[in-house]
Amino acid sequence: MSRKPKTESCCAPLSKNLGCCKVESIISIDDRGQMVLPKEIRDKANIRTGDKLAVISFEKDGKVCCLSLIKVEDFAEMVKGLLGPMMKEIIIE
Repeated sequence: MSRKPKTESCCAPLSKNLGCCKVESIISIDDRGQMVLPKEIRDKANIRTGDKLAVISFEKDGKVCCLSLIKVEDFAEMVKGLLGPMMKEIIIE
């Protein structure tokens, strides 16, 4: 009996470090490309009507293999935290 080689998701190293990633739900995409986030997930993530989400994609071998949704205000804070110190150095010099 031959086994298929185990392929690791492009997100696997990240998820191993975080230790908190899990499958919350399986959802479908309709013919207009829309999907519904289940109410339980929206409640846990504090996602409300009108909130904006950034779609972050991870690529492996030229193909998108993983998508992540992050609230725009949280994403903006992450970017500020990463770029803020660099921008200060650029402006000061």
